[in-house]
Amino acid sequence: MSGSVWTVAEQYDGRLRSISFELLARGRSLADKLATRHRKLDLPGARPELCVLVLAEKADAAGVKELIERGADRVFVAESPLLRHPTVEPYAKVMEWLARDRKPDVILAGATSLGRALMPYLAVRLTTGLTADCTGLDIDEETGNLDQTRPAIGGNIMATIITARHRPQMASVRPHSTRPPDRDPSRAGIIEAIHPPDELMRSRVEWTGFRAMPQNEGSIQEADKVVAGGRGLKKADNFALLQRLASGLGAAVGASREAVDRGWTTYPRQVGLSGKTVTPRLYMAFGISGAIQHLAGMKTAETIVAVNNDPDAQIFQVADFNVVGDLFEFLPAFMAELQRRGKAIPAAQSSGKQA
Repeated sequence: MSGSVWTVAEQYDGRLRSISFELLARGRSLADKLATRHRKLDLPGARPELCVLVLAEKADAAGVKELIERGADRVFVAESPLLRHPTVEPYAKVMEWLARDRKPDVILAGATSLGRALMPYLAVRLTTGLTADCTGLDIDEETGNLDQTRPAIGGNIMATIITARHRPQMASVRPHSTRPPDRDPSRAGIIEAIHPPDELMRSRVEWTGFRAMPQNEGSIQEADKVVAGGRGLKKADNFALLQRLASGLGAAVGASREAVDRGWTTYPRQVGLSGKTVTPRLYMAFGISGAIQHLAGMKTAETIVAVNNDPDAQIFQVADFNVVGDLFEFLPAFMAELQRRGKAIPAAQSSGKQA
């Protein structure tokens, strides 16, 4: 199985998380390119596969089947009460144990809370490199190296990094930066149970509990619609306008980094390189100029609407619908029209011009 591509699945509350399926899109492309190179050069050994690792107390059986339907060739499943909680030490030791035996060429994980903690620890144990928060991944046809592309210097350039002398090559990918492959119920694959020694799954860290984010703080990445505000909103109180609009549309409220830095709203709402990556069906940006760091976090949305009084705002380069004008004139008129069409827009809490 040397030369294969592995992805790391994440399971929470008995179900595989969406990042588990998103990574298949990246992994499938890389595995296919490695397989093509393998065939052209008539390299020895089996054809590279796309493999997924599922570590849990009890694996999500339907989710494991879905991994194969969405592109995995093989799913490694380790089940043990010792893997009930996703703690770094046992996860890394199990992955190291399996990687030293099967020798994958590439390991990918999500740049999630788990991935950001797990992958650096695993890279040290495997004596290899790691590129975090990649936005692009490709295989160099000549060398077979993994080209790992990520923003650098504050997002002003894109750097491509390679791990030329060590294997496996390791990278993390932002959640919601790509869409999962379509399901194909006819796909066949192998589900392989693995049985790591118990001592590998014991941790020196004690899991004491899980604290959920406040209900309206942690949902932005899962939202189908996002309305976001930036410096153009002028002050924190004016985010109430976005709250009203979001309530009527059934949307989450997002923000630019500058709005968060000014204390107008909280960090879990921040969209961009230093915040969250979102891929909603609808993204509405109000008073956001469109710095490259922000665009990197939302440009994969299906439909983007931008409202800004600067006709040269960078956000207009990625938006599908551009409104050049005063957002404080546009928003009330827009919400009034939504109300006319039957949307329930909450009443304003205070009167007077929002500025």
